[in-house]
Amino acid sequence: MTTHARDFSASIDPVKLDRMAEVAIKVGLQLKEGQDLVLTSSIAALPLTRRIIEQAYKAGAGLVTPIFSDDEITLARFRYGKDVGFDRAAGWLYEGMAKAYGAGAARLAVRGDDPSLLSGQDPEKVSRANKAASIASKPAMEKITNFDTNWTILAYPELAWAKQVFPDDTDDVAVAKLASAIFSASRVNGDDPVGAWKEHNAELKKRSTWLNGHNFHALRFTGPGTDVTIGLADGHEWMGGASTAKNGITCNPNIPTEEVFTTPHARRVSGHVSSTKPLSYQGTLIDNIQVRFEEGRIVEARASKGEDVLKKMLDTDEGSRRLGEVALVPHSSPISASGILFYNTLFDENASCHIALGQCYSKCFVDGAKLTPDEVAARGGNKSFIHIDWMIGSGEVDIDGLDKAGRAVPVMRRGEWAA
Repeated sequence: MTTHARDFSASIDPVKLDRMAEVAIKVGLQLKEGQDLVLTSSIAALPLTRRIIEQAYKAGAGLVTPIFSDDEITLARFRYGKDVGFDRAAGWLYEGMAKAYGAGAARLAVRGDDPSLLSGQDPEKVSRANKAASIASKPAMEKITNFDTNWTILAYPELAWAKQVFPDDTDDVAVAKLASAIFSASRVNGDDPVGAWKEHNAELKKRSTWLNGHNFHALRFTGPGTDVTIGLADGHEWMGGASTAKNGITCNPNIPTEEVFTTPHARRVSGHVSSTKPLSYQGTLIDNIQVRFEEGRIVEARASKGEDVLKKMLDTDEGSRRLGEVALVPHSSPISASGILFYNTLFDENASCHIALGQCYSKCFVDGAKLTPDEVAARGGNKSFIHIDWMIGSGEVDIDGLDKAGRAVPVMRRGEWAA
């Protein structure tokens, strides 16, 4: 029996697991009566996935379709698969998912991947497989990045991930600790998690409203190893917390979330920036990223660990060296205050201000739902097969909002909101 096959559900508080499932359906998705749901999950996350499906049907879901993955099955491909197979992906599956979203189905993902799953595999094969998957998944991903339907992502404390975060603890203790951290960050510790999310969404809305009121032309980040000016797309709009999809349903795409975010201008980024936390990308840890931008494009890139994977990622397509998102998170956020490095972007990005390489979110424009792809591009929105967040904020980073004349307004000082 592999470690992935062992059952550690006894280490996880079942009451809080029930609350996570409730939050997934009532806050993350706000699933509507009769709405179908496409759900992806690892087999190890079955204790949570089963509860989510139960909550979905209680909420009146039409049809819930689960799609499962497994770490050992993934590794089998890299250990024994034919070389030619790494340039292929199941496009038929993603086309089916895109068809479901187009017909009104919601999307939910349960994450808990081993951050180092593919670290011992051939990086060339990992890169090829990732690129093939990015290309094949485009029809489905466009429905998500364009916010055509309500969707959300949340996490489950799988063993391999727990041991990465708490390597000195026994398996049971590591899983229990990670579960506790996930529950805390996801606001399910109290008796009324839905109410807690309502209050939190209101605070994020206040921040995004302030930023939209200033309508900055650019943001300048300064700190150790960082001096970068990120132009903001024409007609950009800041968002955070709950957002309304094109199907009219208001959802929280990420559980947890501490960010307010918008679309940068793909051709107006200049300067250099350093990562403040490692990036876990498709099973490879990339640490101490340092890049330099000219006219919006990364022209130099290096990393102390995972540099080969970083450079292959940057060569995915024309848009992979340009930005698709900039997000602001106070250094005092609950996830940052926990002092835990999660090795998982869903959590670590909510401990720090961050940027994302690749595809932009068309929803982060005024009247974004009405814009065509060409109109989004004309306003500075980026297009790519990838969308990869990495962290650039800390308690030593300052941020100024700049108007078109270059006049500065303090946005953050030493990682905290200035106003």
